[in-house]
Amino acid sequence: MSACLFTFLLPHAGSVAAAPAENLFADLSSAAPNLDPQVLRYALDATECAVRNGVEAPERLAVIDFSLPSSEQRLWIFDLASQSLIMRDLVAHGRNSGNLESTQFSNIEGSYQSSIGLFRGSESYRGKHGYSLRLDGLEPGFNDLARQRAIVIHGADYVDPSWIETYGRIGRSLGCPAVRQEISNQVVDNLKGGQLVFKYYPDKEWLARSGLLNCGNQTVAGGPAADPVPRSGS
Repeated sequence: MSACLFTFLLPHAGSVAAAPAENLFADLSSAAPNLDPQVLRYALDATECAVRNGVEAPERLAVIDFSLPSSEQRLWIFDLASQSLIMRDLVAHGRNSGNLESTQFSNIEGSYQSSIGLFRGSESYRGKHGYSLRLDGLEPGFNDLARQRAIVIHGADYVDPSWIETYGRIGRSLGCPAVRQEISNQVVDNLKGGQLVFKYYPDKEWLARSGLLNCGNQTVAGGPAADPVPRSGS
């Protein structure tokens, strides 16, 4: 975590409390020993920068490490107040991002690729995939078209260990971070209402240009698009 950032903002009893950043990192890292520490640091750096630039402090943070193959559990959801791990599980990437491994990412509608960076979990809704969660991208140029692209969290029958046994990987979405049907309600409920989702991949351009990873007077993408009607996602 950047040496200039000494505290991390956490919601506490209706207000914002400050917790030592290294304490938070150490506790979350201990709770999730299989999560790459550098990925966790990036997630916390981006979250803190977003909060400093006006995004409401989250109670929970999801981290998706797209550098891992889809056959591995690469989704972690943390409770920041208790500094604990809520769950770890499988998550899909877009079909044009790769097969077993995801290597290509896009912010373009119709690309059927995943996008990376920091997102806000916004409103839940019921669509063709059942109970789902709308995501708003917070990084201009990298994921800020997520709502327009109908990138949402939803359950999918192709996100299942049986697929790994048969195909060596889980199925792929049209760009959405789909999860197992059995946990989809829990994931949506944990991340709706302003919680944050950080999707990582060691993309050189994003690492160099992300305003949230290189915190300063950078632009954070705005809230929901003007059209409030949720599309069903992929």
